[in-house]
Amino acid sequence: MEPVRAAFRDECERLERVLRGLDGPALDRPTPCPPWRVRDLLAHVSTGAGRLVGMLAEPAPPRPEVTAPDYFGAAKFAPAVDRERIEGARAAAGELPGAAEVAREFGRVWRATDAAVAVEAPGRVVRTRHGDAMAVTEFLRTRVVEVAVHGLDLADALDRPPWTTPAAAAVVVDVLTAGRPVPDALGGDASTVLRKATGRLPLTDAERAALAAAGIRRLAFGG
Repeated sequence: MEPVRAAFRDECERLERVLRGLDGPALDRPTPCPPWRVRDLLAHVSTGAGRLVGMLAEPAPPRPEVTAPDYFGAAKFAPAVDRERIEGARAAAGELPGAAEVAREFGRVWRATDAAVAVEAPGRVVRTRHGDAMAVTEFLRTRVVEVAVHGLDLADALDRPPWTTPAAAAVVVDVLTAGRPVPDALGGDASTVLRKATGRLPLTDAERAALAAAGIRRLAFGG
């Protein structure tokens, strides 16, 4: 639990510092996740970062059924689910019109999650919004993935260098590969590997073949 919790905390703190330096116009920039603007994507990330609080308040299922890599299966993010996710983020963004409010809300929700997780056993099981039973540590790994990978999208939208922390990059790579070694063909730094493995950068035929040979699939995102 502790390495994953530390990665979540570090990545959220890094993003929060970025948010505190934004001005109003930056929130309306387009992102690589259309139709979302920066404010919409931030609302999505903030909602995702806070999900565990409500989940931990519910009765625990008897046993975990899926792991973090399983959570990102494409079947969970069918068109109807995608529409709900997109419109939900846009509605939430409209409730936080200013950059200062966005930063404060994100800070509030991720700290609430960290506090809730701190008092739970690593093997505590939670029920996701998709109905899956997961160990809390595994679900927290998905939160690191969401904050870190969408952090790359936000960095692109804001014309900034990526701010992904080494701890978060390590967690995301482990989820992407399900613990397998990263294929040498992907090369580059952690940011490049994450972009290629999540569809943020195009793959060459050799890279695509290396991913397939290693049993690494693209992850579907939906929070």
